[in-house]
Formats: sequence, C-alpha cells, structure tokens
Amino acid sequence: MTHKFIEDFATADIAFEASGEDLDELFKSSAEALFEILANPKKVNKSIVKKISLSNKNIENLLYDFLSEILYIKDNDFMIFNSCNVKITELDEIYQLKVTLHGEKINPKKHELHSDAKAITLHQFSIEKTKNGYNSFVIVDI
Repeated sequence: MTHKFIEDFATADIAFEASGEDLDELFKSSAEALFEILANPKKVNKSIVKKISLSNKNIENLLYDFLSEILYIKDNDFMIFNSCNVKITELDEIYQLKVTLHGEKINPKKHELHSDAKAITLHQFSIEKTKNGYNSFVIVDI
C-alpha cells in the first residue's frame, strides 16, 4: 500500500496516485495521501474517532464520495486525521464502505498544516485493476 504525489501537475491542484493489494487497502492509501496533503499526520493525535458509512454501485464514485466526505468533515467539524480503518463489502451489486477515522480538532499552533484542500475533482479520477491489486489517480483542488 503506497501513494506518491505527482509533481508540477497544476498550480491550484495536487495530484496523487495510490495503490493497494485490495480495495480496502486502496481506499486507506488514498485517504492517507489526502491526510498528508492537509497536514503532517505525525503531528496529529488519535484523540477523536469518526465513523463513516457510504454506499454506491460504482467503486470510483464510492472513492470520490469517501475522499469528499473527509474534506467535508475537515471544513464542517474542523478535524484532521492521521489514520483510518477501512472495510468494503459488496452486496447486490452495491459497494458498502465502513470507515473509522482517527484524528483530532485542527489546532494551527500544534499542527503542521500543509494545504487547505477544497475539493476532489473528477478530472482524470480513476481506479484501475492491476496484476498487483488496484491503483487510483486523484486530483485535489487546493
């Protein structure tokens, strides 16, 4: 499970690729990339747990919804995260996502904030099945 940032993509965007052996790992890796865009995860404590449950017929749309929900929680609840537990199941052709996020309230004096991400974009957004698992490509509007 890894992620890497794509340099010189655009001045108001940050792009990343994430990978995982399965969908759970891919979603976790994608979330961890987003956490790193927002702040230094090593400076964030696990003092608050936030649970997310989402579903979608399309796995790409589910990842988009998940990452967008993280940004919504950041803006609405003033929280950032440093880790998550992810479980994806499929029932009747609908993907079910259950996530536990670990983090805390944003404190600019404590946290090393990086970028104030505004949205996940659909431009070039993708999930690809590979021989080693799955890869995602995500662009974040900053």
